Amino acid sequence: MEIINFLSRWAHVLFGITWIGLLYYFNFIQGGYFKKATPEALADAKKHLAPEALWWFRWGAMFTFITGLILLVGVYKLGYLNAGIILGATLGTLMFLNVWLIIWPNQKIALGMVEGDAPAAGAKALLASRTNTLFSGPMALFMLAGGHAGAMNLGWGTGVGSTGMWVGLAIIAALEVNAIVGKQGFMTTVRGVITSSLVLTAVLVAVLLHV
Repeated sequence: MEIINFLSRWAHVLFGITWIGLLYYFNFIQGGYFKKATPEALADAKKHLAPEALWWFRWGAMFTFITGLILLVGVYKLGYLNAGIILGATLGTLMFLNVWLIIWPNQKIALGMVEGDAPAAGAKALLASRTNTLFSGPMALFMLAGGHAGAMNLGWGTGVGSTGMWVGLAIIAALEVNAIVGKQGFMTTVRGVITSSLVLTAVLVAVLLHV
């Protein structure tokens, strides 16, 4: 089990780098370029660059999720399960679902790959993508809580079923509802979404420590 856990962690990190790296590329680089590109360059990027990047993006998410499930079983069997890893796994699962159920279907419309309301679809995809960027900070921190339970026990202990864990899950659920039917708010800008992610990380840690 320890060998499987180690190999799953290695694969999880490799696929996660692919997925989250492209998430940051879309939010921090490509979006800004699309606003400044010439019509010809924009058309070419939407036809060739974006679909290719989205292929790696969505399959990176898929295999990060699959290896994460295997890793979660190992974490449980090794006795490392705690409130932190539960929050991290929840964030990662919602991010995966956002990719496949919101971002990819709407990006196909926004890029003209299928018929539909391109502006509306683009807005939905962007909100879900911004939310994934928001989630990425606390997700990465809490994922460490499973594999390093001894070293990373920052006061929340195992905490499974604690009030702090449930409050944290409620906050995450509210933000996910906003990703589906809400607005970008502070996440409109790159600086705003980065700041929001750091603030969310601090809030969730504080909830686990003090609630």
